[in-house]
Amino acid sequence: MDEVNQSESMDSAINGLLQSLDPYSAYMSPEIFNEMQTETSGEFGGLGIEVGMESGVVKVISPIDDTPASKAGIKAGDYIVKINNTQVQGKSLSEAVDLMRGPVGSGIELTIRRRGEKKALIFNIIREVIQIKSVKTDLLEKNIGYVRLTSFNENSGKQIEKEIKKLEKNDSVKSYILDLRNNPGGLLSQAIKISDFFLENGEIVSTKGRKASENRKWFARKGDLTNGKKLIVLINYGSASASEIVAGALKDHKRAILLGENSYGKGSVQSVIPLKNKGAIRLTVAKYYLPSGKSISEVGVSPDIEIGEENEDFRIKTETDNQLDYAIKLLNG
Repeated sequence: MDEVNQSESMDSAINGLLQSLDPYSAYMSPEIFNEMQTETSGEFGGLGIEVGMESGVVKVISPIDDTPASKAGIKAGDYIVKINNTQVQGKSLSEAVDLMRGPVGSGIELTIRRRGEKKALIFNIIREVIQIKSVKTDLLEKNIGYVRLTSFNENSGKQIEKEIKKLEKNDSVKSYILDLRNNPGGLLSQAIKISDFFLENGEIVSTKGRKASENRKWFARKGDLTNGKKLIVLINYGSASASEIVAGALKDHKRAILLGENSYGKGSVQSVIPLKNKGAIRLTVAKYYLPSGKSISEVGVSPDIEIGEENEDFRIKTETDNQLDYAIKLLNG
């Protein structure tokens, strides 16, 4: 009989208990906790996907732009059923994440189930060091400021403020597109900060939990960085968490037109509780609510104009991006 690894068994038992509460509560080993802290600071190693758990299978919340997963063609909503030759069913999220880890430059095979596909899809990916440059900007049609935000890490607010101020110096910029597609979210503080850049006043988001201390509201301060210029926000199924807070706040205040597809629906607040073993417990303590009072959880944010994605390569070839094309026509129409 094989010897039982008591530490691993205990980790699995704790994880099973926490994940019976909801898909986002989990135990983080010291290694995983350390990686999470690195990720929110803007650089980490791996494939470049944000994942969650659904029905005992790892579900892709979103691939991050310009990472091995994104380049390979992994999509939001994909289910990872096998990692190399190991079945994922029955494993905890942290166990599955451990299987996806490995030395930079090493290969991994993911077996994916995708909505609308009858057969499983096989992806062979090489692990890389993931450096998240969360803000990309461009000038489209000589008069539209394009701002793409790929995650909400510690540097996102400063980066986006700097780039918008740069675009604002160009007198030809008449409107903006904020692209939050396939943005899996990140830090709440950055979501509030970035929402505030486009608002003059009003509530941005609130949280409601079991304890009174978890009931909070955040409000915008005076000062719209774009001086009230027309704004379109692009969202899709890969827009989650902090992305949904920004999109929802701008929609509710009628500050922006939302274009694309319904967002993911991750509207829960996780509190990270450090443990003596240098690991941590990630526990859902509250839910996010938009200024309208609606919860994001499991519902997501719906677009004002629903435009399905026609081409999977929109992140690489903007000329084949029908959602972006529609937004440009709308602003110049």
